[in-house]
Amino acid sequence: MKKELIIMLVDDEERYLETTRKLLEKKGYHAVTASSGPEAIKKLSEEAVHVVILDVKMPQMDGHETFREIKKRHPLIEVIMLTGHATVESAIEGLKTGAFDYLMKPADVDVLIEKAEEAFMKYKKHQEKINMAMLEKSLQSPRDILKGQTH
Repeated sequence: MKKELIIMLVDDEERYLETTRKLLEKKGYHAVTASSGPEAIKKLSEEAVHVVILDVKMPQMDGHETFREIKKRHPLIEVIMLTGHATVESAIEGLKTGAFDYLMKPADVDVLIEKAEEAFMKYKKHQEKINMAMLEKSLQSPRDILKGQTH
């Protein structure tokens, strides 16, 4: 794969998952799939993923529940909500709770890629900030660190 972005597709429609995964891989992206919320949560603990494209309407654990669980366990991963049953309320709920964006299904693969790339840029910025903060902390002298604890 030539791209560093790793995308996870989560949808209970197997045909959609396979078709979209193949289209993404044809364009040089690595795509991981999950057909349910619990499967996505399990795979995220095993594989490095930067952006999740998550269907809202799924049996067992819907997209909003899955989203909350992903953010609780992997706060840096960006999530794009996807639905064929879009309602304004559902879109607002997803965006209010911190989803990166919200797309209507079937979304054109180029639009998915564009949104995933934007989400990946946000992911990388957050990662860089964390790395810089950790580096700055490691460069402090023990005296400075102790001083900081007394305030």
